[in-house]
Amino acid sequence: MTTQTTAPTAPGSTPAPARRRRLKDLGMMFGGSTSSARQFGILGALIAIILFFQLATGGKTLEPGNVINMINANAYVLILAIGMVIVIIAGHIDLSVGSVAAFTGIIVAIALNRWELPWPLAVLLGLMIGGVIGAWHGFWVAYVGVPAFIVTLAGMLIFRGANQFVGNSTTEPIPDSFFLALGGGYLPDPDMGIPYNVPTLILGLIGIIVVVVNELSLRKRQRAMRVEMAPLWVSIVKVVGLVAIITAASLLFAGGRPGTSFPIPGIVVVVLVIIYSFITNSTIIGRHVYAVGGNWHAAELSGVKIRRVNFFAMMNMSILAALAGMVFIARSNASGPGDGTGWELDAIAAVFIGGAAVSGGIGTVIGSIIGALVIAVLNNGLQLMGVPSDRVQMIKGLVLLVAVGIDVWSKRSGGRSLISRFARKGGDLALASSVDRPAVEPGAGSAEDTSRPRGATPYA
Repeated sequence: MTTQTTAPTAPGSTPAPARRRRLKDLGMMFGGSTSSARQFGILGALIAIILFFQLATGGKTLEPGNVINMINANAYVLILAIGMVIVIIAGHIDLSVGSVAAFTGIIVAIALNRWELPWPLAVLLGLMIGGVIGAWHGFWVAYVGVPAFIVTLAGMLIFRGANQFVGNSTTEPIPDSFFLALGGGYLPDPDMGIPYNVPTLILGLIGIIVVVVNELSLRKRQRAMRVEMAPLWVSIVKVVGLVAIITAASLLFAGGRPGTSFPIPGIVVVVLVIIYSFITNSTIIGRHVYAVGGNWHAAELSGVKIRRVNFFAMMNMSILAALAGMVFIARSNASGPGDGTGWELDAIAAVFIGGAAVSGGIGTVIGSIIGALVIAVLNNGLQLMGVPSDRVQMIKGLVLLVAVGIDVWSKRSGGRSLISRFARKGGDLALASSVDRPAVEPGAGSAEDTSRPRGATPYA
């Protein structure tokens, strides 16, 4: 008869299985997947960057006026990141977004200033121009089979030249109209006798209600489908954390100088985030985008119309680029020949910093927004600290390189999270296997290897 002994547990310590269980539960807070864990890590990095600049600038970073200005100044990057993440998830890239935005901007400026077109018709015209350009790009990518890199590189040159040709390389002013609110307007500020903007507080309250209802609905669906659910305490921590963030942001935006509130460009971004999060998570076309980017061979065999998916991704990107261009000229009160220069790089960097995979198939709208906010905070914080613009570019480049390097390193070692790197093998801090992807044996084909043949573009 043998006697089985267990390692003694130190007084007051938690057994290893219980600790692993808790870490697995925390991993389920935002979905439990590798992409969600990466997104959660980027959110932590954003908070750390904000706190660093808050201390380094003597509290200027989180002043209401500065935060409002930061949102207005970077709204175009946030909008571009939403479209770019869909393109990158599908396994492509778009280098033309800055030129498309600039070309749309000059046309809309001329329509408002010279043709005296009403601003709603001018906005509709801009979106239609973006749609036509996106259809042009989508045709070449999806139906002719030219790689998106080449198509959009050509588009970058074509529409940059078209912008300067149409505008004669001069600045086109925007007449005073409600159109300008698209780039720098605010919610109304009724005098309610309190030092806060009431519409902004109401908007925050709506956000809190949505968070609570969404979590309750999620648990109800999981219970009905009898799938594994996160413990109740995890949902409570998640909701409390999100409610605290929304409350703090609402008070921050509502407590600015009189006449300011949550900016209209921020509302545009929030609406787009809600719409595209729903599209990517809860619609057929959204699932097909992930399928094509992850493994287009399997997607083709499953009946996915790959040409339609690629056409949608390219056309949608140009429409959002047109919207970003209109938001920018509305804030600048004019359209100039230098608009849109380098925007594609900021959008691509935001998507990769936000956790998207270079090989496609992985990424989220929320993650891309977080990545864009990282870039916005870096730009703003370094500017407040008086760092020269050349060094700002160097720092942003290093941040992008580190973010993508961590992603590649994670894939090569089997996709395990950073927490598990510092844990002992089999130790108390090892994450549950359901959170991490299995390691790939040397010589075995990985998901990245089967996503697309090298040098080929899917056309099914």
